[in-house]
Amino acid sequence: MLKQRIITAAVLLAILLLSLLAPSPWPFLILMAVMAGCALWEWLRLSLHADAQGLAIPAGFTMGMALIVLGGRMLLAEPDPATAQLLDLVNQVLVPLAALSWVTGAVAAVVRARTQGPRHHVLISGFGVLAVLALWFSLAQFFILRGAWFLVSMMALIWIADSAAYFAGRVFGRRKLAPRISPGKTWEGALGGVIGVVLWMVFSAMWGNSFAAALVQRWGMVPMLLLAVFLAALSIVGDLFESLLKRRAGVKDSSQLLPGHGGVYDRIDALFPVAPVALMLAGVV
Repeated sequence: MLKQRIITAAVLLAILLLSLLAPSPWPFLILMAVMAGCALWEWLRLSLHADAQGLAIPAGFTMGMALIVLGGRMLLAEPDPATAQLLDLVNQVLVPLAALSWVTGAVAAVVRARTQGPRHHVLISGFGVLAVLALWFSLAQFFILRGAWFLVSMMALIWIADSAAYFAGRVFGRRKLAPRISPGKTWEGALGGVIGVVLWMVFSAMWGNSFAAALVQRWGMVPMLLLAVFLAALSIVGDLFESLLKRRAGVKDSSQLLPGHGGVYDRIDALFPVAPVALMLAGVV
């Protein structure tokens, strides 16, 4: 299992790096569209009623194809008026709505931890569509408007939070963070993740065109540190929210698309709440 996980992780990392280093934004946008389609399919598998499960694949496929088309429109030297209006709607309504939903609704759901709550809920399925769209548009605009390093420096926040929380939890973990949702997570691990993120943000703020540097320029150093704590906490919420959906659905993984890792949603769950909030905080749009 460990060997399989390592191989899959190495392949995924290589694909991501190649897409980021490509001379055109197209490979990255297509990769993110595929990711979005798969994640929506997995989300709907967790939230749709059994009678509606057949809609998950068409919905995921349609989402992926639509985002590829939208990506092409965004890359035009002079986007047409319809595309410009759509982006305004996305940045003024969709992204803020998704961010607010994560900060309020998802946090409330995680705190309540109703693992025996209804698996099938139209609001959760609708939230999945909103969350996937907000994630794709956030990542696409990070990359198109600020470049690969800016995007990677933001995404590294998620990776470091997860890794630091894992190791801190293994060494110091005693008190359960959310025993009904994810028994393996501890307060000590969460604190380790937050500390790891703060250190990364301080370090990366010294490099030009990084996400942390943009926060410092816009908000100042001390507010940036507070925002780093906030984003680290949001990444934990994203992880726990997916765990809650899986608990209600009675499954271990969102799918088996990624050998040794489960599904695409399993790999990017923490990115869902962080990306739209980060887009707004950094003033990218």
